[in-house]
Amino acid sequence: MKIKEYDRAAALAYARKWALGRNPAYYDFSRIGGDCTNFASQCIFAGAGEMNFTPTFGWFYRSANDRTPSWTGVEYLYNFLTGNSGTGPFGTETPLSRLETGDIVQLGNATGDFYHSPVVVSVSGGRIFVAAHSFDVFGKPLSSYSFAIARGIHIEGVREP
Repeated sequence: MKIKEYDRAAALAYARKWALGRNPAYYDFSRIGGDCTNFASQCIFAGAGEMNFTPTFGWFYRSANDRTPSWTGVEYLYNFLTGNSGTGPFGTETPLSRLETGDIVQLGNATGDFYHSPVVVSVSGGRIFVAAHSFDVFGKPLSSYSFAIARGIHIEGVREP
């Protein structure tokens, strides 16, 4: 399997275009649990160009009713990216200080449950700025969110079939 570079510029361009709107090619989950991880997956796909069509444990979206849990679920996305050895994007849990544009931050509560997946759109002077859906933002300082814990997911690359 060939590994290609994750296109961070393409992920950023997608985030810039769709952070404050909705791409009609994807269902908007805002009213049924939130759209943040759906948006994060769209940004990752823009930079990766590959999905993983493994039923249940892969990472793909064909329609609102034909997708994997990892496309829209915070924990499932983390598990896919950090455990993927097949086709598609893969990553590692990384300290926030080492995140780059196109990476993912996941925010959690004090009990360790993660509930939000903003996309990193820039890092400047040690500050992280993100884009997200549900409460639509682009360029929002991560420090302006209220959260108990956070973890970073650095996209390492993309495996092609």
